[in-house]
Amino acid sequence: MPAEYSAGAIVFRKTRGTIRYLLLHYEEGHWGSSKGHIEKGETIEETARREIREETGLTDIEFISGFKEQNSYFYVNQGARIFKTVTFLLAQTPTTTIKLSYEHIGFKWLSYEAALEKITFADEKRVLQKANAFILEKGL
Repeated sequence: MPAEYSAGAIVFRKTRGTIRYLLLHYEEGHWGSSKGHIEKGETIEETARREIREETGLTDIEFISGFKEQNSYFYVNQGARIFKTVTFLLAQTPTTTIKLSYEHIGFKWLSYEAALEKITFADEKRVLQKANAFILEKGL
């Protein structure tokens, strides 16, 4: 069975004590975080950094050490069942301006509650819940 590996990040910013999460609106209609295929020779962090830059234009991100979550699932592509694993890191940025790639039709900076409601897939909601708990626990 074919397998795919991707990496991305829950991107957040903090302004005057308020945390906002970046969600991307994908052409297929769903809402989620920046992520993409791990290219040969790349680390998870290198992939996440590249995908964030390509999809949002953000270059001033800082990964928060100690956070790493994975989602694994099956999907069908051209009749083939594929097992996919996505590893999410946590990244902070001071920047609010986003330059979307062709892959997306919109974006929003949202509060935790609004982001949790907006995210389409349950597995990614779980990652956001863990990221938010981590941020609060660490006092970020």
